[in-house]
Amino acid sequence: MNTFEEILAVIDGHERFAILSHIRPDGDAIGSTVALGSTLEAMGKDVVYLNEDGVPESLAFLAGSERVMSPSDEVLDIDVAIAVDCANKLRLGVNALKMVEGAGLWVNIDHHKSNPCYGDFNYVDSRSPATGQILYEMITQLGLELTDEARDSIYVAVSTDTGSFQYSGTTGATYEMAADLVGRGLDVGRINELTYDSYPYRRVALTRELLNTLALSEDGVVADWQLLRSVKVELGLEPDDSENLIDMIRSIQGVTVALFFEELMDGGVRVSIRSKMGSVDACEIAQVFGGGGHSKAAGIRMDGSIGEVRSAVLAEVRRHVG
Repeated sequence: MNTFEEILAVIDGHERFAILSHIRPDGDAIGSTVALGSTLEAMGKDVVYLNEDGVPESLAFLAGSERVMSPSDEVLDIDVAIAVDCANKLRLGVNALKMVEGAGLWVNIDHHKSNPCYGDFNYVDSRSPATGQILYEMITQLGLELTDEARDSIYVAVSTDTGSFQYSGTTGATYEMAADLVGRGLDVGRINELTYDSYPYRRVALTRELLNTLALSEDGVVADWQLLRSVKVELGLEPDDSENLIDMIRSIQGVTVALFFEELMDGGVRVSIRSKMGSVDACEIAQVFGGGGHSKAAGIRMDGSIGEVRSAVLAEVRRHVG
């Protein structure tokens, strides 16, 4: 683990940076990318914002997100690559990694407990509810300029990763951060409306399809649903249309573990795991299958049919649930 001061020394000592976040980016990934990129640009640095899958439609309202580019065949002329909100280097994406293969140094800033500290410089705090909060602390503690873009992006990053400040990982420092951002001019009503009240109709149609697959264990403690490729094609879904829908079945009374099984368009299955009440460590379950994440929110990507994957993962869940 490195300190904020050591990371600042890396930034001060170099001029050309690329900032990357994980595939299928969420609010914390894009928000952290934009926040850090805006901060470095305010310091006079040259910055490339990069994501394997680009910016989801639901986050395109964020000022600065238009600068996040998808990978090309170009190898960037950069000094430092900075990964934010990514527990595993491979999850940055094959094409994005090719673009930054000329980087002389890697900086890794994250909050996932499964992060192995793959950077030359690492700041990984699994107690933090979001990478966005880590960046807020770094920017303010080091006395760097908190731009308007960084302010709004940090708020969205933390809000989305804490379930709008509902999850148990939310701390007093999280609320103090939010209050400070409001004091710096954050328009809470507008940003929340754009974040949570601007979903396309196809997301509602997707919810209906998922509910038709909902299964509840006999003892009522495990709930899961499934998304097939055929439904994605039929509804014309975008990757982020299913973001956070799992919270709907996680909130069922008596349920302690919720799972979302999704057939990927390029083959294999993506599994999202959510737990509550501290009864089950979702990350431990995910790691059995090569995945990772947090104690209450983790993910897996597996080969095989959705039926095979579901059977294997549910069997492991039962071992943890007891």
